[in-house]
Amino acid sequence: MTRQAKVVILGAGTAGLTALKEAQRYTDDVLLINAGHYGTTCARVGCMPSKALLEVAHAFGRRHWLAASGICGVEKLEVDRTAVMAHVRELRDRFVAGPIGTAQSLGENSIHGHPRFLDSTTLEVNGERIQAKSVVIATGTRPNLPEAWRSLGDRVVTSDNVFELEAPGRRLGVVGLGPIGVELGQAFAQLGFEVHAFTRGSSVAGLSDPEVNASLLNVLKDQMTVTTGADATLGQGDESVKISGGGKEVEVDWVLASLGRRPNIEGLGLENLGVELDKRGVPLFDSSTLRVGDLEVFIAGDISGLRPLLHEAADEGRIAAYHALHPEAACLKRRTPQAIVFTEPGAGYAGLTRAELPANGVVTGTADFTRQARALMAGRNAGCLKLYANESDGRLLGAEVVAPDAEHLLHLLAWSIQQNLSVSQLLEMPFYHPTVEEGLRSALQSARRELGVRRTQPDLPLCHEAADWALG
Repeated sequence: MTRQAKVVILGAGTAGLTALKEAQRYTDDVLLINAGHYGTTCARVGCMPSKALLEVAHAFGRRHWLAASGICGVEKLEVDRTAVMAHVRELRDRFVAGPIGTAQSLGENSIHGHPRFLDSTTLEVNGERIQAKSVVIATGTRPNLPEAWRSLGDRVVTSDNVFELEAPGRRLGVVGLGPIGVELGQAFAQLGFEVHAFTRGSSVAGLSDPEVNASLLNVLKDQMTVTTGADATLGQGDESVKISGGGKEVEVDWVLASLGRRPNIEGLGLENLGVELDKRGVPLFDSSTLRVGDLEVFIAGDISGLRPLLHEAADEGRIAAYHALHPEAACLKRRTPQAIVFTEPGAGYAGLTRAELPANGVVTGTADFTRQARALMAGRNAGCLKLYANESDGRLLGAEVVAPDAEHLLHLLAWSIQQNLSVSQLLEMPFYHPTVEEGLRSALQSARRELGVRRTQPDLPLCHEAADWALG
């Protein structure tokens, strides 16, 4: 017997579970197949446990500023490494519980096993054949870890198992300073660990603007050693790990390998789809509809490699399920991209990054947060904001930022970019005093000067453009 299903979803992470919910709006004939853990990468090993650790670390890291501001007794504060890691796991387990319950509620429409394509519409799992009208592949990714490093055993960890450490050694090496390496490296440094970080390139946290990148590096170098341009290698030490790279060698108790992620595709039988695969082994697909060629197969979530972030994976799950059930529908427009790194100060981008800008026709506005009033009051005065605007009409194109509460600034910027707002329009918006957002106004004013726009009126909307609430 061959089982029939209208939609089959492979993977129970963010993209898969969101695809499930979207598909269930139109049909009950949905089958979920999952080979690994139930629950999102974000909740299990990513954004949620890392932010739980970061909140504790950032709070403890402010003890020096408190002492300088007249608060006595902070020198008595100590870190209980075991208690901190237990606290992180407790919160992590709470966040994971929801997705597990969702999968369990499906009953026979949820299968735990390793699926394999026999052809584009036929799958086999646990010895059972399934005929699907459409399939959404949302099997996610896992951390890269060089085979040679595995011989060092549990002294080398990735983001998948770092939160399982009960009492991590105080000497930590971090290899790779993308968002994960930067966040966790700073967190452990703020908690009093001796951290030595190595990265192959010159930029960190996914930043491409040299000035913005430098502002974050300055902060990190005050908290830990950072070696850029280093192709790090690991070796066995005496009850330690030796890290060599960039002309430096250090011994640490353990290493966090933060070297990117690879798609979970082993055993899926993707070669049986009869389509071209990319260099990662993933089928080529339309980036708008997420459809693989003319097949009823769709790619969603981190495996796509487009925007490996939770909210983007969720959107891709929605897009894939929607087009699987509405093949003739117009494509759905993606939201303005944004990425946030939860360091202190925060970092990230909205819209186009510096590296993605066209070669001509762009002006830049800048704000320096080392002198920004609210940041100074809080002892958080570090960072830089760069705005990129279209030279012809002043429309905001993108931004990169390192600043206190960057997560909030980046939301405002992403919303503004998606609404196609110009520098002049944004300067008509209200800015409260004293707030970090006033730094955004400074950057907008800088961009306006670069645009060569002369004001013909104060930065206030005209009466006939006022909102209805103001007319009464």
